[in-house]
Amino acid sequence: MNPSTDRPYARHRRHLLAATLALPFAIPVRAQTGATQDRPIRIIVPFAAGAGTDAVARLIAPALAQSLARPVVVENRAGASGAIGARLVAQSPPDGTTLLLVASPFTTVAAVNPRAGYDPLADFSPVGLIASGPLLWAGSSQTDARTLPDWIRRARERPGSVLYGSAGAGGINHLMLELLNAQTGAPIVHVPYRGTAPAVVDLVGGQIHLLTGTIPALLPHIKDGRIRALAVSTRDRTQLLPEVPGMGELGLAGLEVRNVFGFAAAARTPPALIDTLAGALADALRTPAVRERLATDALDLVQPDPQGMARFIADDTRRWQDLARSHGIRVDEGG
Repeated sequence: MNPSTDRPYARHRRHLLAATLALPFAIPVRAQTGATQDRPIRIIVPFAAGAGTDAVARLIAPALAQSLARPVVVENRAGASGAIGARLVAQSPPDGTTLLLVASPFTTVAAVNPRAGYDPLADFSPVGLIASGPLLWAGSSQTDARTLPDWIRRARERPGSVLYGSAGAGGINHLMLELLNAQTGAPIVHVPYRGTAPAVVDLVGGQIHLLTGTIPALLPHIKDGRIRALAVSTRDRTQLLPEVPGMGELGLAGLEVRNVFGFAAAARTPPALIDTLAGALADALRTPAVRERLATDALDLVQPDPQGMARFIADDTRRWQDLARSHGIRVDEGG
């Protein structure tokens, strides 16, 4: 993993979006029987085109199509911090043709928003995790605060003065702040945005002071000196930013969070179909281009396993539900 890959990454994503947005990854289909086996697989991305989840879906889709020998289509159904796309998949027929690209907000939104309209445990059949990696804490470069502890001290000394932008209320970025405030007693103010991009614009401009985001999204601004990398959200440092400390090093072990991606189908999808999809996903993740791209984005591959993903969803949902109950966190956002 090499920090110099940020510019090729940006070019790659622009070209990828221009060539493939809303188009099926058409692969000659083997002779199959059954009505649903002739239909394309739909990957529902619950966020806008160009977001990190969208890039992961469009990276995996061609390899998944090759493995399944049938077309795979990526569709963006953004809104309500991912709840709109999640509900669409939860309400789809349990025939394995509609998959949700699961990302970290999948569990956080359901934990804090009673209007999310889906249950991560009851409404889905996990297929398998794809990859996980750190998120990045970043700060304004327009002050003398150079570390995350510096910002925590400033927030304690001047309550209400430190502003943190998130990609939306109830999402993983929002709850990472709630974890920080709960553990450190720092009254940092939450400012929700409609996505990460406008929050980054305001961080660069000095209108807010902190945010968290994916490393690929923030790295160009860090290299240009417009924002500062403060910490990665995992216990240890990452090879992509070896100079940036992890949570364990800062004595903030309770704030460890991994950015996770996976696939899930509607509940009651037959186990045989889930096993077929999980096997195809495992094949797709062995594709060199997929492995290299994920590594470039500081994402570690995870062996797809429906049972393992089910355990992760249960544990992660419980973690955020406990935080929401103990600190009175509630988001009322429909869609």
